Amino acid sequence: MCCVIFVKHRCLLKVLPSAAERRPRNYRLLVALFTAIKADPQLQRLTCLVDSNGQLSETGWQKLLPVCDGVMLDLKAWKSECHHRLTGRDNTHIKHSIRFLAARGKLAELRLLVIPGQVDYAAHIDSLAAFITSLGEVPVRLNAFHAHGVYGEAKAWPGATPQEVERLADGLRARGVAKLILPALYL
Repeated sequence: MCCVIFVKHRCLLKVLPSAAERRPRNYRLLVALFTAIKADPQLQRLTCLVDSNGQLSETGWQKLLPVCDGVMLDLKAWKSECHHRLTGRDNTHIKHSIRFLAARGKLAELRLLVIPGQVDYAAHIDSLAAFITSLGEVPVRLNAFHAHGVYGEAKAWPGATPQEVERLADGLRARGVAKLILPALYL
């Protein structure tokens, strides 16, 4: 997990890496940081976002959300088996976090990573779209996989093309997902 602090209408971006999801007690650092930002007259204008893999417990989210403006979360695959193959983790808890955050108006962005031949979004497009539309008006960012900075088996995977990303976008739009954000750049 990392926190991302945006200064609205400026080019300043700060990122603070945190192992909060591997060590759940570390989210307290983010709570303290965001609390200090919100209490400081010169910093109050900052937007405090968390970039998360969704593994924080509900109790952790409840403590973080009062001082957090939103959370950006990745759903790497629809079915747990596929998600586990890609990440080594089941996605049941991640889906719970997504629902939990959306219900509280704190899901700033849901991200789907398009990895040709690896993800199962197309095979489960109806279920995926129904899940997304049940969340309300949440922005969904479609990210195109590229192998830059990747290691292991994934280094040999092909990058996603604009056509592959558009195909997923078209399928989601046809099923009622309206707030899609497409990649600005394909590597």
